[in-house]
Amino acid sequence: MDTNTILASLNWRAAIKNFDPTKKLTAEQLNFVLQAANLAPSSYGFQPYRIVVVGNQAVKEKLKAAAYNQAQLTDADQILVLCSLKNTNEQTVAAYIKLISETRQISLEDLQGQKERMINTVKNQTPERVNQWAAQQAYLVLGFILAACATAEIDTCPMEGFNPAQVDELLNLADKNLTAKIICPLGFRAASDTYSKMKKVRLSQNELFINLN
Repeated sequence: MDTNTILASLNWRAAIKNFDPTKKLTAEQLNFVLQAANLAPSSYGFQPYRIVVVGNQAVKEKLKAAAYNQAQLTDADQILVLCSLKNTNEQTVAAYIKLISETRQISLEDLQGQKERMINTVKNQTPERVNQWAAQQAYLVLGFILAACATAEIDTCPMEGFNPAQVDELLNLADKNLTAKIICPLGFRAASDTYSKMKKVRLSQNELFINLN
């Protein structure tokens, strides 16, 4: 895919408000999006987040109620709920270091320095700051999801307009050490969607970029 095609895909993308409920993602399309999400960057590569995938219509109806009855939650085919870890500690760091060891065939002893640096980073921050850091990583994933979907002409609508406590309770996220941060419906735009027909409103490059070269 050349650069012009990528830019055309990003220009095609819109925050869709009206999804066509009759159009469904194939298993291959959904798997493509999830693979792209898994390849997103994160601090230390630690991935202090998880993504709940919701295709069940009854659960989507409940999510809609927790999101102020926004139709995207029930009309889109799949709903991604991006969640951050509520508690990052020595155990979660140790599990990640073990994964590095197994994936890269590096001994745990050789990874001890990295493990200690990560643990110290967590220990030297307040729990609030660690939670904020985890949430920020979830937004990096969102960017990858939006870009990947644009290249595959899969529609999205990133959403912060929901009651996090209600979503956490609905999906039993506390039991998984998670809290909901962003919701991203996936599907295909309805012909009646107006936002997809509007020109993008963006700053000029001269306004947006401050060039120090």
